[in-house]
Amino acid sequence: MFEWLFGRRRRAGNAPVLGSRAEANAAADRVDLSDLTPDLVSFLGQTAYLELAVFESLSRAVAEAPTLQIKEGISIVAGEALAKHQGLVAELRKKKVDPATAMQPFTDAIDRFEVLTRGRDWYETLLGVYITAGFLDDFFARLVSGLPRTVAARVAEVLSSAGSDEVIISALRAGMEADPNLAARLALWGRRLVGDTQLVARSAIAASDSAEGIHRRIEPVFTDLLGAHTRRMDALGLTA
Repeated sequence: MFEWLFGRRRRAGNAPVLGSRAEANAAADRVDLSDLTPDLVSFLGQTAYLELAVFESLSRAVAEAPTLQIKEGISIVAGEALAKHQGLVAELRKKKVDPATAMQPFTDAIDRFEVLTRGRDWYETLLGVYITAGFLDDFFARLVSGLPRTVAARVAEVLSSAGSDEVIISALRAGMEADPNLAARLALWGRRLVGDTQLVARSAIAASDSAEGIHRRIEPVFTDLLGAHTRRMDALGLTA
């Protein structure tokens, strides 16, 4: 289902020896994931469509937002996702590649993932975007080192551009203040979301020729990504 994450791969290197949690977090920045990076067109096609899906989800959230102030705020976040999509599409056009053609192979799986993480109501949908987009942006940013140097820096800038997370955080906090039962439900939803999102990444990694070795080598990175997820949940006052 989630094979959209990766295209062609090169053979993996040796796994590092892991020590303490602190050492693992530090090691995450040293792990070379370039051999897991798909070819440039596949990378750009799937990340561009992912950002488009985020934009579409946020656009629906704008339409269903409870107040005009929240509508305006989330529209800014939606615009940031669209800007990322456009930045990635621009790289495809520089390579004389039709963006729709590059994105097409990944649409079905990304659409299914979006439905899976949409949630039962507006608040779960908003948390779904906040958690999954943040995690996957971080994940893909780790793979940029495997892209050609001529485009890697530009793509890294697109994926790591600062967003207006405080808008989503504020809207979710307001909902939890109005409904004391919402916090417990969102905490459970957040735990499910991160599990499903990890499966997206891990299923692609497991498709490599050296799956067991890659799983060991990737652990410091996932430890770091889960740490970022915990910080996102902490910002909401929720337990990861």
